[in-house]
Amino acid sequence: MTYLIFIAVLVLLLLATWCDLRAREIPDGISVAVLLVAIGAAACGVANVQWWMVVSGGLLGLATGAALFRFAKLGGGDAKVIAAVGALLGPVGLLFALFWMALAGGVLALIAMARGQREYAYGPAIACGYVAYLIWPVGLFRF
Repeated sequence: MTYLIFIAVLVLLLLATWCDLRAREIPDGISVAVLLVAIGAAACGVANVQWWMVVSGGLLGLATGAALFRFAKLGGGDAKVIAAVGALLGPVGLLFALFWMALAGGVLALIAMARGQREYAYGPAIACGYVAYLIWPVGLFRF
């Protein structure tokens, strides 16, 4: 059951990536769906997700996303997806995922600079950060 939850969120993040690359906008429904998965996992007691993780991870993700939206020109949809992923992973898991997101975002920024672009979609970096979190031993393999 744990794997199904993380795979469902991965599918939602890949959909967010596709929408972000195609239209430069992430629909709110994707963020809501990820949040509902986190709430459902906490309610059912699966994937080691607990209520305190949902609340504190969601608040940390919201604060981080809002700060990046305000100061770093991150899109609003990207900020909401980060908050929803934080609700699923909890505060510590979100910090690890944010590290990987930042690395992937740096690579995307270098690619955009090489192409002469000033802006780029950050959805792929969010999905890559989530996948890296799942692969790294601190993530999915602890279950």
